[in-house]
Amino acid sequence: MKKILYVLLEQWADWEPAYLRSAVTMLGNGAFENKTVSITKSPVTSIGGAVCVPDYDLQDVPDDYVALILVGGLSWHSEQALLVAPLVQECVKSGKVLGAICDACRFIGTLGILNKGKHTANDLLELQQSAGAAYTNAQGFLPRQAVADCNIVTANGTAALEFAQEVLRTLHVADDATIRAWYDFHKLGLYTAPLPNMG
Repeated sequence: MKKILYVLLEQWADWEPAYLRSAVTMLGNGAFENKTVSITKSPVTSIGGAVCVPDYDLQDVPDDYVALILVGGLSWHSEQALLVAPLVQECVKSGKVLGAICDACRFIGTLGILNKGKHTANDLLELQQSAGAAYTNAQGFLPRQAVADCNIVTANGTAALEFAQEVLRTLHVADDATIRAWYDFHKLGLYTAPLPNMG
């Protein structure tokens, strides 16, 4: 199965990967699996108090993953976050899909990863101030919920559903019509959207 890795730091935003993880399972026909990564294998606690024991730490991350998803939260400004930088840079270098949502977008901006292609984040000014000279692509910033370009998917912190949709499309987890129906069902609600085909 194709591995999708979710990087969790302390005080990770538990709602941000929820749609994506469930859609990968429901729409992917068994072709994908969700795995978690953190600095160590010690339990990491979300903002909402959910405790996750990571599948991998930074020392034993497998090479055969297809996407690295940086889950937002309150620790992307910390020194611990810097330990994730080599993994992120290797992901981009190898041409794998990189996803970042909320403050994780600012983090990859500090690594120079947003300097080509289109992208978004919580706020352009915050991105510029935090990343400083490492970020040189303000013209590539789009004020949208989620943006996919150059194998990088970015989203602001209110866009967990849009983020999931763009990652699903980028990874070709299902055909576009199925992904769109899944998105509409969750966005528009049970009584408005047609029931999607879950495979």
